[in-house]
Amino acid sequence: MDPVQDPVQDRVQLLPAAGRAAAPWSNGGGVTREIAAGPPGAGWDAFDWRVSLADVDRDGPYSPLPGVRRILTMVAGGGMELTIDGERTAVTERFRPLSFPGGAATDCRLAAGPVVNFNVMVRDGRCAAEVAMARGRYAVRPAAGPDGAVLVAAVAGTVLLTPAGSTEPVPLGRYDAALLPAGTGADLDAWPDGVAAVVTFTAGG
Repeated sequence: MDPVQDPVQDRVQLLPAAGRAAAPWSNGGGVTREIAAGPPGAGWDAFDWRVSLADVDRDGPYSPLPGVRRILTMVAGGGMELTIDGERTAVTERFRPLSFPGGAATDCRLAAGPVVNFNVMVRDGRCAAEVAMARGRYAVRPAAGPDGAVLVAAVAGTVLLTPAGSTEPVPLGRYDAALLPAGTGADLDAWPDGVAAVVTFTAGG
């Protein structure tokens, strides 16, 4: 007998951490690894949304991105201080999203060595994003509208993702991710040391 197909799970796009290309920053302060972008494969001047992980090794300025909103979450490291348009913001707590305009003059000073940041960028007027950090059981709400999507990334430990209507959970190791199309909800379980970033994209913004 042929195995039972699981069409919902087949629709989920797995985005493993292994093999992601590291793009060095022009100022030499770190590298960025893109997780996903919308539309798929869109470059810097064409994306509606973009999700990445950045390894930040030294102090330095951020590249200005007018018309883009940044949502930054430190997921590893000992903290940093951001100066955003002259206002200092201490980033000392992991897994707390910070939203600010990409066009703002932004400078980073590390507090205690390198950090890893989970970065979400959305183009003003085209897309909006909500970022939640989930520990333990969490119900992932479906994104609204035909152009919506939900991205789930394991930013610490291990996460099990079970799309609605699916028979098998999808395991995500550290920094693995999965992209759920519009209308697909899920149950999420983070192991005791696990934290999942849940990013919900909607059109407009």
